[in-house]
Amino acid sequence: MIAADLSFDREQLLEKIGAAMSEKRFRHVLGVEEAALELARQYGCDERKASLAALLHDYAKEVADQVFLDLIDQYQLGEDLKVWGNNIWHGLVGAYKIKQDFGLEDQEILQAIQRHTVGAAQMTLLDKIIYVADYIEPNRDFPQVKEARRLAKVSLEQAVAFETAHTVAYLAQKGVPIYPQTIETYNSYIRYLNN
Repeated sequence: MIAADLSFDREQLLEKIGAAMSEKRFRHVLGVEEAALELARQYGCDERKASLAALLHDYAKEVADQVFLDLIDQYQLGEDLKVWGNNIWHGLVGAYKIKQDFGLEDQEILQAIQRHTVGAAQMTLLDKIIYVADYIEPNRDFPQVKEARRLAKVSLEQAVAFETAHTVAYLAQKGVPIYPQTIETYNSYIRYLNN
């Protein structure tokens, strides 16, 4: 499934994405697409957009840091973004690389890609689907994934809250800074787990 504003067919798109990443990362991307399509069907989201956002969400994950730093300068995204590194950049800044490399102009898809690791206080249906699908895709195997998958079938908001709470706890345990937008996501969605 490919969005109407993209001049690639599925095979060309998969070839270009696969060439930009390791085989393991590519398997993950296909797993995210599978999970995103399942969620899109359940919650009534545009399946073409869910498919494309899922396929492209990690396109920039294995890009060199200098590429991100150049994009931050080119698009004047702010000097403060430069301190965060790939875990933040591949979504927030990677969307600009996707726009350049694929000619993708769909702002809803680009936003979902930007938010797939950090979330946002206010998220669209597509944002939530990509955020959750990235966490629960079939290749993931970690202690909380079964509960995350169960919650995703019950409520996207509960799944977002669960994922964000565990991400914040994990990062705090590691003693690393947490991106402010992730804290905003936590503060906005945690009520869905507490009700």
